[in-house]
Formats: sequence, C-alpha cells, structure tokens
Amino acid sequence: MPKKKYLCIQRSQAGCDSEQPSPSQMEEMFAKFNTWKDKFATNIVDMGGKLAGGKVVRSEGATDGPFVEAKEIVGGFMIVEAESIDEAVQVAQESPGTAMPGSTVEVREILSP
Repeated sequence: MPKKKYLCIQRSQAGCDSEQPSPSQMEEMFAKFNTWKDKFATNIVDMGGKLAGGKVVRSEGATDGPFVEAKEIVGGFMIVEAESIDEAVQVAQESPGTAMPGSTVEVREILSP
C-alpha cells in the first residue's frame, strides 16, 4: 500500500505563555526532539517550522494577519508520510511538542488529485 501524506498543524492556547526554560531544560528538550526526529526519520517529509505573521487573502484583497480571534494559535506545521492516519497520529503524538501544556497537533490527510 502506498504511503499517504498528512499535514500536522501545531497549535497552542492563546495567552499560554510559560517561563523561559533554563539551559539544562533546553538541552533536555533538544535531546528528546532529536530522539523523536531520528525515530520517525522515514515518516517526516518536511519538518515545516514555526509560523510568523503574514497576510489574510480574500476575494477583495489582502490584509495583515493572521488575527488571533480564537482560543488556539497555529504555531507551526510539518508534513508526515504514513500508511494510515493512525501511523501519522503516532508520529504526532510522540512529538515532544505535544507534551507542552495547552499544545495540540491536528493531523489531516493531504488528498492528491
């Protein structure tokens, strides 16, 4: 069975600012991240990245944005290749980012025409 691609949208709760981690905490976080990344190296197609400001495009034109109107903020994304959504969910679920309070990852299949 050919593998499918999944978009993983990383979200956090608005106003959920936490303290800056110490150097030892950062080192531990990077170690966990690298272990996870190595474990799922064959699944991770594009690590994506953190998202910055941009524009909101409508038929009338473009405006500055995105605007924080929701309880959750989209903070980043990645693209995963897996045989099933369950396998893609496993990749996302084991991500160190989901361990942060208020963080979620939405997993959506990317359909090809």
